[in-house]
Amino acid sequence: MKIQMKIQMNKAVRQSTNQADSGAITATPATAAAQAAATTHTRASHHPAHGWFKTLWLSAALAFAAGSAIADQGVSSNEILIGTIQDLSGPLAGYGKAVRNGIQMRMDEINEQGGVNGRKLRLVTEDSGYDPKRAVLAAQKLVNQDKIFMMLAHIGTAQNNAAMPVLFDKNIVNFMPVTAAREMYEPLNRLKYANFATYYDQMRSALPILIKEKKLTKVCVIHQDDEFGLEVLRGAETALKSLNMEFAEKTSFKRGATDFSSQVARMKSAGCEMVVLGTIIRETVGTIAEARKNGFNPLFIGSSAAYTDLIHKLGGKATEGMYATMTVPHPYLDEASKPIATWANKYKTRFSDDPTVFSVYGYIIVDAFIRGAQKAGPGLTTDSFIKAMDTMTLPTDIFGSPEGKFTPTQRLSSNRSRLSQIQDGKWKIISGYFE
Repeated sequence: MKIQMKIQMNKAVRQSTNQADSGAITATPATAAAQAAATTHTRASHHPAHGWFKTLWLSAALAFAAGSAIADQGVSSNEILIGTIQDLSGPLAGYGKAVRNGIQMRMDEINEQGGVNGRKLRLVTEDSGYDPKRAVLAAQKLVNQDKIFMMLAHIGTAQNNAAMPVLFDKNIVNFMPVTAAREMYEPLNRLKYANFATYYDQMRSALPILIKEKKLTKVCVIHQDDEFGLEVLRGAETALKSLNMEFAEKTSFKRGATDFSSQVARMKSAGCEMVVLGTIIRETVGTIAEARKNGFNPLFIGSSAAYTDLIHKLGGKATEGMYATMTVPHPYLDEASKPIATWANKYKTRFSDDPTVFSVYGYIIVDAFIRGAQKAGPGLTTDSFIKAMDTMTLPTDIFGSPEGKFTPTQRLSSNRSRLSQIQDGKWKIISGYFE
């Protein structure tokens, strides 16, 4: 054992000496420890108790050197490897591709400036097809094969819930997933960071405002039968309870459904004046289209999951007047805000496609990661990143994001959202932020 440790120590010293002579790298804590231990070994060999002393020092130094030499996976001297899981082939492919492009755009910008503390960011993307089982396989590949440092902007509630245990088992942060479910920060876990006002809080805050303003008495809901849809439902139920109301009708559908005729018929029969939509893209468009076809014209309100230009592009005039909760605005190319219009046109030039609000999500999530990684300093690890994020305030930006803040016990940056409506074929913000 002593001979083996001595050989390893001599090898470490020779490696450190060769590197220093060549000027390739500066001494690391590991090589410095090896050199110090070797020097101590030489001095200690003349001490009467040098055998015991030598063994103790060699063991301690080698343990320190080995621990220091092994950095967190995904971080090298010149690169930080980031993973993301998107839907690139399923029902939310429009969202997933936009998120990925937004991520890449911000990464390209920081890399052109030299990276984060001298390290370039590199993205590895996997496709879940919006399937939780595929999300688990994708997470396993990213964590165990690609060796990512962090998971960023993973899309989908059920998909994140399925994949998070894979990440946490390897001490990898799930950073700002693209879903507003409470499970993204509850229960408290040091490896969770969430960025979006929850579906629950969006409905809880927005519905009483509209119900009172419009003097409505009959509210119904149609929701996807999974954790996403249930979060919308729960928030709406809490809102109605605060007004001493109950749903006139509750309906649901399985993920991937395309026929909503029976649900619409039930809500029409109940005389609903407002329909809460626990839906995303095609379910939103399909439900509204079916309702209009049958002369059923209630107010429709969706969550931020339905806040996308795809609704009015695919649904046309039928979607006019629909409400949705949201935070940052859709970046139209002719946006009145010059900074947003400039950003949108830069995106279109880069990807030959119009940006969406999901492009913005990807962009601002990477920007938040960059701020945390820069603050963590050159010695980037999961622990140093967490320490940095937990003492950080995220400022508002050109998109009007609410100011965000994390602490060791607060892992949702902000629960603020606002209301938007489709007017003349475009989303228009019609309220300030509410909590």
